[in-house]
Amino acid sequence: MAISGTYTFNPDLSEIVEEAYERAGLQMRSGYDLRTARRSLNILTLEWQNRGINLWTVDEVTYDDGAGTDTLVKGTASYDLAVGTIGVLDVILRTDAGDATKQTDYRLNRISQPTYSTIPNKLSTGRPLQYYLERKEILDTAADGSDQKDRINLWPVPDKSSTYKIIYWRMKRIADTGNPASNTMQVPGRFIPALVSGLAYHVAMKRPEAEQRVGMLKQVYEEEFGLAAEEDREKASVRFVPHIPGY
Repeated sequence: MAISGTYTFNPDLSEIVEEAYERAGLQMRSGYDLRTARRSLNILTLEWQNRGINLWTVDEVTYDDGAGTDTLVKGTASYDLAVGTIGVLDVILRTDAGDATKQTDYRLNRISQPTYSTIPNKLSTGRPLQYYLERKEILDTAADGSDQKDRINLWPVPDKSSTYKIIYWRMKRIADTGNPASNTMQVPGRFIPALVSGLAYHVAMKRPEAEQRVGMLKQVYEEEFGLAAEEDREKASVRFVPHIPGY
């Protein structure tokens, strides 16, 4: 009895769509069938980003202004986040980066918009301690021609240039399907079953002849996603210590 010895199965877009159509009891017959399925896949991955933290979309980013400068500027409070950022988990301020004896990381506390708005002097300078995440990502450009990106507003405002760096852990947007049917999806292997099941459900909702399968496909999709999401979680040990105040 022989096994392949390979572990590279990663179906391309055409195979994912074909499998989804078969699960819905349909056949992919035209270019439009592929186009509408591709659109549904993009919507599906956007939906996943509203379902909580997917660890495989988390990465570490050092702030860069796009022109090669990665340090904060004295007197500048607001800094755009990298393109494709849909959420921020943690932000640290690094001082004296690269100096083995002086480099230090400080965790910045996140504050809400109401809290930020009540700070009396938003121009106070010093080592930043807090940040307010301003969420305004829009894919199109704004009326003035500038991109609308999420950004963080620091307080106090940096009192030095070329001294501070911001490093943050973000959730990034899942890449679009693109046009070539030979493209693969930017999802780990354990999420491919959920991806196919979700697409089958979306396709069935569009086709009257598959109406009877919609309920079953929805249930399978939720089960598949639940299994993948349960696996995609932090497994480090956590210790909780109760705080019991004295009388």
